[in-house]
Amino acid sequence: MLFQGFLNLNKPFDWTSHDCVARVRKLLRLKRVGHAGTLDPAATGVLPIALGKATRLLQYLPENKAYKATIRLGVRTTTDDLQGEIITSQPCTGLSLAEVKTALAQFEGKIEQIPPIYSAIQVDGKRLYDLARQGKTVEVPVRTVEVFRIDILDWREGDFPELDVAIACGSGTYIRAIARDLGASLETGGTLAALIRTESSGFNLTDSLTLTDLEAQLEAGTFQLVFPDAALQHLSSVTLPATSAQKWCQGQRISLTFDVPRIVRVYDEETRFLGIGQLQDEVLIPQMVFEPIS
Repeated sequence: MLFQGFLNLNKPFDWTSHDCVARVRKLLRLKRVGHAGTLDPAATGVLPIALGKATRLLQYLPENKAYKATIRLGVRTTTDDLQGEIITSQPCTGLSLAEVKTALAQFEGKIEQIPPIYSAIQVDGKRLYDLARQGKTVEVPVRTVEVFRIDILDWREGDFPELDVAIACGSGTYIRAIARDLGASLETGGTLAALIRTESSGFNLTDSLTLTDLEAQLEAGTFQLVFPDAALQHLSSVTLPATSAQKWCQGQRISLTFDVPRIVRVYDEETRFLGIGQLQDEVLIPQMVFEPIS
């Protein structure tokens, strides 16, 4: 079977994103497999997987993400989650939900964030987690990220109270850093206790498949991938007449007499998805030809 599209995978706990790609590659017997939006091993949830030619469409997927997170207060760790070594552990029984709400508000909007030292960000060509494991101290670059919304879902009191939140954010936001910085703001320490990604690149957790689901569907012959253009609905589209569609698929530029956004989905008159085009000076330029017309 020819696989050209996307898989909405529910990543299991303790698997790396690379582990998931390798497993999908083996199950589908397909070489060209890639993923969008790396998830930490301790996180679960939506990991969009691209299959075949769709790997070239990963760059065009929407960037917004959403998570459900559990933040434990009173604890600091080396990795800003429970996978790391404990740096400090101090009960904070007097902490109130009102105090937490006030502190949490500062993390909405565009914020300056220092990523965890155990992260995949590169400094001088080397991954931060590799440098951290080698015991090297480096200055982690500050980045501007955007958090659209944080909703409190639950609050559990105790020596080490826990806060469940739903977070909608832009690309590059580290939820571990929010947990760490919330703890710093409250002067209690904080770390991420659990994380589920509920949305990523236009895919939702409710529609996702586990690796077990995928294997079962493949054995039963019922697996259906997500069509490539279904994942690109945030982009506007343009339909080309037959002659122009033929030329465009051959790599030729097409003059347009109407305005379209800069990046668009391209179709022919039979509603076949042809690929991605870019508009420059009223000329539509092929960026990725998905389905050539013979």
